[in-house]
Amino acid sequence: MKNYPLIFLFLITIFACEQQKSDQVEPKFDRFEIKRGTNLSHWLSQSSKRGNEREAYITRDDFEYISELGFDHVRIPIDEEQMWNEAGDRESAAFLLLDSALNWAYDNNLRAIVDLHILRSHHFNAEEKPLWTDTTEQEQFIDLWRDLSAALNKWPETMVAYELMNEPVADDPELWNNLVARAVTAIRELEPTRKIVIGSNRFQSAHTFDELKIPEADTNVVLSYHFYEPFLLTHYQASWTFLKDYQGPVQYPGELIPTDVWGDISADYQQRLSNLKDKTYDKEMLKSMMAKPLNKAKNTGLILFCGEFGVIDNAPREDMLNWYRDMIAVFDENNVAYANWDYKSNNFGLVNTEGEPDQELIDIVLGK
Repeated sequence: MKNYPLIFLFLITIFACEQQKSDQVEPKFDRFEIKRGTNLSHWLSQSSKRGNEREAYITRDDFEYISELGFDHVRIPIDEEQMWNEAGDRESAAFLLLDSALNWAYDNNLRAIVDLHILRSHHFNAEEKPLWTDTTEQEQFIDLWRDLSAALNKWPETMVAYELMNEPVADDPELWNNLVARAVTAIRELEPTRKIVIGSNRFQSAHTFDELKIPEADTNVVLSYHFYEPFLLTHYQASWTFLKDYQGPVQYPGELIPTDVWGDISADYQQRLSNLKDKTYDKEMLKSMMAKPLNKAKNTGLILFCGEFGVIDNAPREDMLNWYRDMIAVFDENNVAYANWDYKSNNFGLVNTEGEPDQELIDIVLGK
């Protein structure tokens, strides 16, 4: 090692510190506060788009539009396979897009939640999920967050939050609780007060929320759940579900399947849907199904966030809109922040893939 003069080493250290400071983005907000948001899905997650097609799918114009509508935050799902190659090296084009997204959010006074959506070792619908059985994969997951922290820590804590993972599905909830504890510890070593969004096991369901363990005395946690109930309505004839061929009626509010048409449903679907017979859904039922996350938020004093909810546009239009109205009412009455699924798509979108808005739906989601 060369013997540089001490004053030279001192100046190098000062320069490095000043350079790090200059990289930090000036805060715009006093605190991390969210209410109404939307998901930027099928862009850096769950998409085969690359190159110009990916760049054109979500642009600065979308962020300007989202802000002008009245939303205050976006949730940005990202997938491991888009952001890192199999050796764990960053995919520069994807990270450049993520950085652009956060710049666009900043310029338009939007907060952002960066959601690590799908891992190579964990897809919520996959039969095999090595994340729960392979300690190497668990350490890889934690390393991804160390790298994300290095990439994102310039953004103000009052603007950007980290969501550990989307919809964990572990057979034993303690597997998820243990991984949460390890991942939070790793992030806290780097960023002691960054907001970390933590969801419940088994698809971030409300009914598993009592099994979720969060770090004690950590006030910078956001509790998260997803809500797609009743599934027959929210995923009516969705091609990727076991109910895709159901052709019978569905309605909301009231009896989900009208009693007088039950006999017209095929024997196969009568068996599949037997738990829904004579079942009535309305605003109070929806609220009761959210009791566990509502109670946990009340007991902890933490922000409660419904990070996904929505109804596919195959569902009967008026029943779909009735459901959205009741959901927004429950959120508003119980101080739940939310992000609808999703901003742009031909299934659940506020706008379709051509950018054409569903203004009636937008107004309802915004609580107008």
